[in-house]
Amino acid sequence: MISFVLGVEDLADTRFALSPLHETLFSLRVLQDPGLSALHLPWRRSVLGRLGTLDTGLLMSLVAQRRTLPDFLTPNPTSFAPAFEEELSVVRQASCARVRHDLLLAHAPDPVPEALRDATAAEDATVARLRNSICDLLRQYWEVAIEPMWPQMRLVLEADMTYRARRLALGGARLLFADMHPNLRWHGGELRVHKMISRHRVAAAGRGLLLLPSVFAHKPAPPVSRDEPPSLVYPSRGVATLWGSEMPTADPTALASLLGAPRARLLSLLEEPLPTAELARRLRVTPSAVSQHLRVLHSTGLVTRARDGRHVLYRRSTLGDQLATTATRSRTHNG
Repeated sequence: MISFVLGVEDLADTRFALSPLHETLFSLRVLQDPGLSALHLPWRRSVLGRLGTLDTGLLMSLVAQRRTLPDFLTPNPTSFAPAFEEELSVVRQASCARVRHDLLLAHAPDPVPEALRDATAAEDATVARLRNSICDLLRQYWEVAIEPMWPQMRLVLEADMTYRARRLALGGARLLFADMHPNLRWHGGELRVHKMISRHRVAAAGRGLLLLPSVFAHKPAPPVSRDEPPSLVYPSRGVATLWGSEMPTADPTALASLLGAPRARLLSLLEEPLPTAELARRLRVTPSAVSQHLRVLHSTGLVTRARDGRHVLYRRSTLGDQLATTATRSRTHNG
């Protein structure tokens, strides 16, 4: 078990961020072991056909047998949503001692793979060449495997953060962490991550806690080293909507008859806050078509809306929740 001891100031400084670099690294786990999540099999199949001449041996060596990743490759974002190249530049500046230490630690107790043998070299110049080769390879992999889908992935991650922020506002830290993952427990001022290979306790000591929702993480993932600032990558909600080929199913009974099938589908999706573009993507229609239906649903009091940065997020109102829940129960009882 790994636990983070969080004081009042640390809870006040709990924040969220998006990291394209983290997603790039965590996606390697899915390439290495497709059994981690059947949800990602469509993505995996499409990516395997595009890797071409990339050095997959070096790529796969970055994930240890116990699925840990070197901490120097996943630095904490310094802003809410840094660009991939911005994060990669931080990795390029990692000291040779740090690279050597983190690669050895991530793979321990196993030796580093053959592709990373230069990590154990005494000469810093050799380690620096390996670090730069890894960075160049990750950039190429990002462009092929993650960047084409990043706008859609980002919408899913932002929707998760909006949901988490609402949980925090309604019930504090206990509610925030309650449904993140079964391995997470909030108790007595500590966030405990169970079923971890390592066992240590980290005092945040005024450094706060950084939370990073992830499309590819299958369980909570804190840093490998206890010396790293407190952060936690956790599985995002809504991942199943990314690669699925099926349209959301309409309610064929009362709700569709009352609202019409398109608006009934919209209402069913708005259990969590979502922007117009994401709704349009899931329904495979134009944003303007979604906007027309949202205006009607909002004017009738079935959905609420609030601005979050550059997005307007829509969510079912209490009345909309009651209507959708009643329709679902009716459909279940009749079936």
